[in-house]
Amino acid sequence: MTPVALTIAGSDSSGGAGIQADLKSFAALGVYGASAITALTAQNTTGVSGIHPVPASFVTAQIDAVFSDLDVGAVKIGMVAQAETIVAIADGLKRWAPRHIVLDPVMVATSGDRLLAAEALDALKTMLFPLASLITPNLPEAAALLNEPVAASEADVARQGRQLLAMGCRAVLVKGGHGHGAESIDYLIDGEHSIALAAPRIATANTHGTGCSLSSAIAAGLAKGEAMETAVRNAKAWITDAIAAADRFAVGRGHGPVHHFHRYY
Repeated sequence: MTPVALTIAGSDSSGGAGIQADLKSFAALGVYGASAITALTAQNTTGVSGIHPVPASFVTAQIDAVFSDLDVGAVKIGMVAQAETIVAIADGLKRWAPRHIVLDPVMVATSGDRLLAAEALDALKTMLFPLASLITPNLPEAAALLNEPVAASEADVARQGRQLLAMGCRAVLVKGGHGHGAESIDYLIDGEHSIALAAPRIATANTHGTGCSLSSAIAAGLAKGEAMETAVRNAKAWITDAIAAADRFAVGRGHGPVHHFHRYY
């Protein structure tokens, strides 16, 4: 069978993040990608100039159209924009019960622009976290979800990870890209283990879409039948190489995209 993954997320008109990054990630890793678009954004490498949410009923229609025909092995959820959309996504996923759900709690773009309405945060935590196989917050997102300062030590990261785990998801990957030091360390935390995954920190401004692409790469691995730890490790290695190759591109005047197809050109 052809492995299939579905991304439920917003569109990035510049092609570096969101739905576009997700589909590129799926394709780069040998997975057929489908999509349900939650919002249109007018954005480029320097920022987001507009957001146009897709009506919740049409998000539902997209989800139902995909699941009624395709054998979806994993779902990645990215930008959800507003509370009504979260309700539609939660209802759709309960109806179709996919095997794996990777939730990237996107709140702020690389440029600093807000992508999630403040009043939707509680709905994200109460309605989508309990459905998720894995959530993938970065350090600032983990802190914002818990209304705490950004973790400054490994012990703080582990404690925040356990607090997020208690919200109902099966595992948490706290991403360390916003940290400091020679290594970027992510922490995979489930009910039994906390695993540190380190990679060299790469000096580049071209990191647009990094979080979207990592979560999509994990979903791709799960769609291919990989165990969670294996999928996370493989995705971490792939995104590290994609960031390292990002400077091969000269795209835009701000935070350029990572190189999703670094293995091919």
